[in-house]
Order: sequence, then structure tokens, then C-alpha cells
Amino acid sequence: MGTPEFAVPSLEILVENKFNVVAVITAPDKPQGRGQKLTASPVKESALKYNIPVLQPTNLKSPEFLEELKSYNANLQVVVAFRMLPEVVWAMPSLGTFNLHASLLPQYRGAAPINWAIINGEKETGVTTFFLKHEIDTGSIIFQEKVTIERTFTATILHDRLKERGAALVVKTTGAIAQGNFPSTPQKKLDNPKLAPKIFKEMCEINWNQSSETVRNFIRGLSSSPGAWTRMNGKYFKILYAEIADGNKELASGSIETDQKTFLKIKTKDGWLNAERFQPEGKKRMTVEEFFRGNKL
Repeated sequence: MGTPEFAVPSLEILVENKFNVVAVITAPDKPQGRGQKLTASPVKESALKYNIPVLQPTNLKSPEFLEELKSYNANLQVVVAFRMLPEVVWAMPSLGTFNLHASLLPQYRGAAPINWAIINGEKETGVTTFFLKHEIDTGSIIFQEKVTIERTFTATILHDRLKERGAALVVKTTGAIAQGNFPSTPQKKLDNPKLAPKIFKEMCEINWNQSSETVRNFIRGLSSSPGAWTRMNGKYFKILYAEIADGNKELASGSIETDQKTFLKIKTKDGWLNAERFQPEGKKRMTVEEFFRGNKL
């Protein structure tokens, strides 16, 4: 659904609204950076700031973890940007477990709803809270809120917009459940639902033999991570943002035009895209002008 940062606003707004958060469950610290230093997740850092106990199990079914989790006697569990839970965990609280999902369910079930909504050119998405059940992302809907996808939104921008809107929805949902006054609507069964499967690097290569708008949506739907990529001069380039441009429509898809100073255009099936921001292999993210100050194509 998103990065671990997606969970931070939800935790903080729950605490600020005086809900009693008895513990936080998050992934074990991971090595990061050149030095591979063990680094805590953002939600762990936030929990420690509020002196909230943090559980970091490697196995969600281990007797030791389950015993510790049960000892907190929580009556409700809230899941945000976390892995799939076994039933023994999500069925533990008396009031159940609900999840925050970054789409308008039942559309875009899966691990990458933000990316796929933009890739598919959607003009609207949203956030949904729903009760967990066996099948992933299929439980009864509690609340939903719609969010407009602006033409210039990248996945990063939309992610940040949804995490704030989602945090407010988490508070609304928690309060409604605490008061025993909340909707619980079974999800509609769609004949051809749009899905949001996990995205891998090999899926992110740009196909320049598609329309300009299709490629443009693909680029912004994968920006800035994992990043849509292509090859130029035998090296990988992640294209982070591109806009439709004019050019000779008779050239082959994938052709390049540049003044080696201010623009870099690449031919699509029906036009051109001007790559405004990208990341060359082994280098930091930069604008076209920054790249051409020390490089040539």
C-alpha cells in the first residue's frame, strides 16, 4: 500500500485524540545505507517518542509473540501499511481488527493501489477502512473518503495526500467503533475488478511503443519508487517525471532528441515526451539542466 511512513500520521493522530494506544507492532529494524546500519521504521520512532511499547516479531505466529500481544488486552487493532496477518492475530481483540487501504475498495485490492491508480489514468481514488477477514482486502467496509488525482500528481504526491486523509479516517473509524455506532457494508462483487498487485523492477521498463499519455501515466505512477526505467547510451535511467511535447512524429519509437542543454525528448507511439526529471544509473535524482552541465548524450 505504501511505505512505512504511511502509518505514522495514523499513530500520531490517534494519540493526539486521546485514544489509548497500548502497543505498536512493526517490522524488525533493517540495515540501510552504505554502512548497513540497523535502522528503525518511522512508526517505531514515532511510538518511542510517545513512550509506547514496540513489538517487532519476525514470526507473527510464534507462541512468544502471541502471548506478549495478548498480554496487552487490546480491544481493537488498527492495521496500516503492514503485512498480511494470521487469523490468530486479527481475531484476538473483542472489537476486531480494521485496516486502512489506499483505494476505494473493492477496486484496487492488493499491495500497490496508489501506483496502479495513476498508471491506469484514474482521476479519482481514496481511502477505505474495513474489517479484516480471511481473503485479503475483502472485509466489510466501514468508511470511505474520495480523493481527486490531479494530472500532475506522482505516486509520491498521492501517497502523501492519502496518508494524511487516511489518518483522519482512522480516527473517525476508531471513534465510531468505540461508540458502537458504525456501518459495516459487505463489498460489492465486481465482474472485472481493477487489481493492484505488487510491482517488481522488471515490470518497470518503459515501453516507448505506447501512446504518450499511457507512458506519461506509467512514469508518474512509479515515481519516485521503484521508478520507471529505460536505457540510454547503454545505461539505465529512471524517468521520474515527463510531459507531452511536440516533435517529428515520423521517427521511430524510442528515438531521442536533445539540445544537450535544456531538454531531452523521447519518441512514443503517437508523439513525444520531454523527460523533465530523472535519475541516471549510479547518480542522484536531477533535472535535465543539471544532467547536461556535466554529461552528454
